[in-house]
Amino acid sequence: MFGNLKDMMGKLQEAQAQSKKMKERLAEVQIKEGDNDLWVLINANREVKDIHIDDSLMQDSEELSDRLVLCLNKALDKAAQIHEQEMQSVAKDMMPGLDMFK
Repeated sequence: MFGNLKDMMGKLQEAQAQSKKMKERLAEVQIKEGDNDLWVLINANREVKDIHIDDSLMQDSEELSDRLVLCLNKALDKAAQIHEQEMQSVAKDMMPGLDMFK
């Protein structure tokens, strides 16, 4: 009984370590969305790192708001796809070792 518990704890620690490594890798993946006038930069952990707004866009706050929302949503969608792919990869790697339900 305690052997199984020890195995489960080891697998949990391994999963936590892999999760931490994955998060560190995703922090390095940069996603830039937009154009020369307006762009956002986020990482694959969905953290906004930078926003560039050209002065020419400051005249029309409604257009600026619309374009900024569009850029952010596109970048967040890309980040979510990358994040999901990475999660699937980690889960796939972990599955062969997760035979505790036998």
